[in-house]
Amino acid sequence: MITGINRIGLWSLYMKEVRRFLKVQTQTIWAPAVTTLLFLVIFSVALGRGGREVLGVPFSSFVAPGLIVMGMMQNAFANSSFSLLSGKIQGTIIDLLMPPLSEGELMTGIIAAAVTRAVMVGGAVSLAMVLWPGVNLGIAAPWAIIWFGLMGAIMLALMGLLTSIWSEKFDHNAAITNFVIAPLSLLSGTFYVIDNLAEVFQLVSRANPFFYVISGFRYGFLGESDIGVGAAPVVTAAIGLGVFNLLFAILVYRVLKSGWKIKD
Repeated sequence: MITGINRIGLWSLYMKEVRRFLKVQTQTIWAPAVTTLLFLVIFSVALGRGGREVLGVPFSSFVAPGLIVMGMMQNAFANSSFSLLSGKIQGTIIDLLMPPLSEGELMTGIIAAAVTRAVMVGGAVSLAMVLWPGVNLGIAAPWAIIWFGLMGAIMLALMGLLTSIWSEKFDHNAAITNFVIAPLSLLSGTFYVIDNLAEVFQLVSRANPFFYVISGFRYGFLGESDIGVGAAPVVTAAIGLGVFNLLFAILVYRVLKSGWKIKD
């Protein structure tokens, strides 16, 4: 009888998931960095001409942190949303369900691997941003960079795992990516401050958890945020994201434990 945490099994699952995306790191790590850099180039040329400043910094420096964490979040989702779905489609999901791993250990291994990929993508994107002329990534609040980066990655990893449980084919996964993740990412204040929006759209933006991740992460670099004036609203958002992720993790754990669409 196995009691406590199966550390060897958990570590093995984590390494399996990490090695899976590292085998194709050109596609999973470096390609997102190039794609994100293209976003920076396009929007800087389109919106940043004429020395335009946002929150007191050049437009390219304003948009860079949002692009970094957006890349992290999207790749955390991509990694965790593939794990169980590929097993269901290929008929190899038994390899994940048969080992002596609890639902919590299975969930932890998949989420940890997704966050690892997100951090690697964030590092690659940051390197690309630093090398791009006109971008200044000074660090104003290191805690905000770490906290909001991790909270964003964990939130999308949880969302990806839930999608992987629900999906029965890759089309279902793609639908969530295209109709949920992409709109929430692009309409989260990555390329603008929400003060420029009409009041009703400001309320919609503040209901979007992606907005707090991106604005809080940006605060770590610029020391300014459109969450509110000063550090207090950012700290409140940080606590709120932590609580949101905790509740979300409990939900995903309960769904995973129920065996819905996995053990049926």
